[in-house]
Amino acid sequence: MSAAQLAALARTTEPNTMLRRFLALDATVTGANAVAYLAASGPLGRLLGVGSGLLLGLGAFLAVFAAGVGLLAARPRPAVLPVRAVVEANLAWAALSLLALAVWLSPTTAGAVWGVLQAGTVAGFAALQSAALRARRNAMIVTG
Repeated sequence: MSAAQLAALARTTEPNTMLRRFLALDATVTGANAVAYLAASGPLGRLLGVGSGLLLGLGAFLAVFAAGVGLLAARPRPAVLPVRAVVEANLAWAALSLLALAVWLSPTTAGAVWGVLQAGTVAGFAALQSAALRARRNAMIVTG
C-alpha cells in the first residue's frame, strides 16, 4: 500500500495519528462484534450455524481484546511491541477463523460468508496497522 493510499484511508499524513486511528477502528469494530455476540448469542448462533456457547466465549474474549486495543489507541504514541502484538493477534484470528470454517465448524451459508468477511476485515486491520507502524518508523528515520 502506498503512503498516499494509507494517508487517504487514515485522513491524515501524520503516521502516529494514522496508527492510532487504525487501532481505534479495530477496537470499535471488535467491541461492536463482542457486544453482538454477548447480547444475542442465541439468535446469532442460529443464524450463523454455530453454538451460542462458542459465541459467548468469543464475545468475552473480543470484549477484552477490544478494550486493550482501545487503550493502546488512546496513548499519544502507541509502543511498537504492543502494536506488533495486536497485528500478530489479528493475523492469527484471521487464519484461525478460516481454518475453523474449513475444519471444525459446519456453519450455515450466512455463517460461512460472515466467517470469511470477518477474517478479511481483521486481516485488513493487521495490514493497515502494520503499514502505519512502518510509516511511523520511516518518518522517524527521515526526521531522525
